Amino acid sequence: MKRLLPLAALLAMSSAGPAQAGLFDDVEARRQITEMRQELEGRIDTTSRGQLELANQNEQLRAEVARLRGQLEVLMNEVENLGARQRDFYVDLDSRLRKMESAPSATGAPQPGGATAPAPAASAPAATPSADPSAESSDYEAALNLLKQGKNKEALGAFQSFISRYPSGSFAPGAHFWAGNAALQAKDVASATKYFNVVLNKWPGDPTAPDAMLGLANSQQAMGDPKTAQRTLQQVVDRYPQSNAAKIARQRLGAR
Repeated sequence: MKRLLPLAALLAMSSAGPAQAGLFDDVEARRQITEMRQELEGRIDTTSRGQLELANQNEQLRAEVARLRGQLEVLMNEVENLGARQRDFYVDLDSRLRKMESAPSATGAPQPGGATAPAPAASAPAATPSADPSAESSDYEAALNLLKQGKNKEALGAFQSFISRYPSGSFAPGAHFWAGNAALQAKDVASATKYFNVVLNKWPGDPTAPDAMLGLANSQQAMGDPKTAQRTLQQVVDRYPQSNAAKIARQRLGAR
């Protein structure tokens, strides 16, 4: 009987071993499942945050694209209006030239004040006129043609020569205005500012004055002074509310 007891105990221990091993295997499996679940949840959370950030970035990009499109539309409209004003200016120039060509000769014409100039003596040379209207128009048109061809530096030099040659001519306001535009296109912002200011100071009522003030705002923007440029745009609207330049200035003020 005593021999049977150790045998029974041995059998009991041997039968409990597989049960305990199975219990340990189940706990390990549960632990692994829990770890996998936590890892999966972490990945899902990370993916969700990434998708949210991506959505926010996409929304920001859409807003930026919309803003750039608005600015592009304003700039395209400004370029279109500038082209229209240039065409009108060239048409006006052509009409002036035609009038000058059809005008009668100025020989023997009365001098200002109604007095007739006395005939020069036979031995004295004829007086040279202070300015030849035909030559003035021709030089002005030549400078404009350079600007139309995109030869900005050459156009600037031509307008500078024109201004020196005809400082008080009928084309003086336009010459200063187009010299400012040529200088701005040639990246000579200081010269552009100078010429635009001359137009505004000497001929504030000339048709080129609103565009000169708009050009001045462009020069200030190019010099990295957007606040002053914005104030100048507002001055365009205040001083010349009915001009095309004021329309462009309103659009640019509204786009900021």
